[in-house]
Amino acid sequence: MAMNLKDRTRDATKVTWFGLIMNLVLSGFKMLAGIIGHSTAMIADSVHSLSDLVTDIVVLVGIRAACKPQDEGHDYGHGKIETLATLFIALALLMVGAGILLSAGSAIYDMIEGDDIEVPGVIALIAAMLSIIVKEGLFWYTRSVSRRTGSKALMANAWHHRTDSLSSIATFLGIGFAILLGGKWAILDPIAAILVTLLIFWIAIKLVRESLDELLEASLDSETEDRIIAIAASIDGIEDPHDLKTRSLGNRIAIDMHIRIGAQLPVRRAHDLCVVLENALKREFGQDTLVYVHMDPYEQ
Repeated sequence: MAMNLKDRTRDATKVTWFGLIMNLVLSGFKMLAGIIGHSTAMIADSVHSLSDLVTDIVVLVGIRAACKPQDEGHDYGHGKIETLATLFIALALLMVGAGILLSAGSAIYDMIEGDDIEVPGVIALIAAMLSIIVKEGLFWYTRSVSRRTGSKALMANAWHHRTDSLSSIATFLGIGFAILLGGKWAILDPIAAILVTLLIFWIAIKLVRESLDELLEASLDSETEDRIIAIAASIDGIEDPHDLKTRSLGNRIAIDMHIRIGAQLPVRRAHDLCVVLENALKREFGQDTLVYVHMDPYEQ
């Protein structure tokens, strides 16, 4: 059964605040480790983690605003604000990826030109390992809550945590090989970072496409629409559910459909069948689901 709006807001806010605090502590420690350990890669990684604070704040504001009830100027609520928050995070991922790509390319060029690179200290390696553990934990935790609440903004933020984890893996490998094999092997750090950037771009473009589809009123996926039709067809007294229209409103969905009901049924009975259908759909997709049913009479 889908969660109601109040529970969604509570769980989404809780996981985002937890992530924000962890990002703040982690970025501070990584910056300190980068300075003490003479690791430019770790300093860059700490700045990457610090950027997560911005997206955490965007998610908090977006979720709070999206969960505001309908008002006179917003008959369908404020759910699209969460979609805008998701789009913002996706664009932030693209910018982070571009920054990593530029930094990695510059580092490779400098190495080819013969610049010496100082071998980083062990504390930077420890910070990279800690970052991988923390960010992977935040990814799985945030993704779990996202799936439970149906929040696209949380899912986008979860993938932002995952990109941090992947960039920390690249940093760990670069620092580790630099310590183990010597300064020239530090070139593996920017090479790994470029590979990670390709994954970041793929995730960001996927999120951008999904957000734009929602803002442009794209229909729900065919599997969800098939479930809606099946629910309507399973109710005794309702025939031929058709002309289905669906769309997403951020943290909830809207369903508009036609059904056929026997022409001889009293108006009250026909209305009751529509209520049964509406309640069945809300049990499946959440109590905040918007359901509009049009009755077409037919002669049995």
